[in-house]
Amino acid sequence: MNAIHRSTTDNARPRLVVAISGASGFVYGKRLLELLAELDVETHLVMSRAAQLTMALETDFKLSDVQALASHTHRCDDIAAGIASGSFRALGMVVAPCSMRTLAEIATGVSSGLISRAADVTLKERRPLVLMTRETPLTLAHLRNMTAVTEMGGIIAPPVPAFYARPDTLDQMIDHSLGRVLDLFGLDAGTALRWREPTVSAQPDYPTCIQEAP
Repeated sequence: MNAIHRSTTDNARPRLVVAISGASGFVYGKRLLELLAELDVETHLVMSRAAQLTMALETDFKLSDVQALASHTHRCDDIAAGIASGSFRALGMVVAPCSMRTLAEIATGVSSGLISRAADVTLKERRPLVLMTRETPLTLAHLRNMTAVTEMGGIIAPPVPAFYARPDTLDQMIDHSLGRVLDLFGLDAGTALRWREPTVSAQPDYPTCIQEAP
């Protein structure tokens, strides 16, 4: 029998559950882990088997290197992991990216593995659950599942680029999207260009007015 661990709040680091599913956009999950490490957030990573396939197809990353970015890793079939229990305290959970299958499981409460189980736990404990959904065009089933998750308290946050930030590179677009996701947990990674806010990075020259047509 596994021992029951009694935790202490002394010097406790904030925790965040990070899941990477098999949708296109593996780099979002990997970069999220890097940003959270910089913020000294304890991360609990779970990757689906499809995510590992996507990683191999889309990137040159090694699984061991990605796992090393997380504070703790969990097998996708380990439903006895700590993050599968509501007693496991965390700021919440991000699925980056989130496939339509993972979305469907969360929307219907069908937990076939640790990702959907941890998401279900996050919702029932009324903690923020952010799904960076990746698919287009969307079917009616996708839209209904997004509605269901939203009605349960989850947040659907597709990684839509913000062009007002005038990104020059794909990395800047990724960082901005993840910066906005981390905003939802009260975490500032310093990667989101704030509209009309002074920042360390240079702000583009926004127009102060729009000329009316004669």
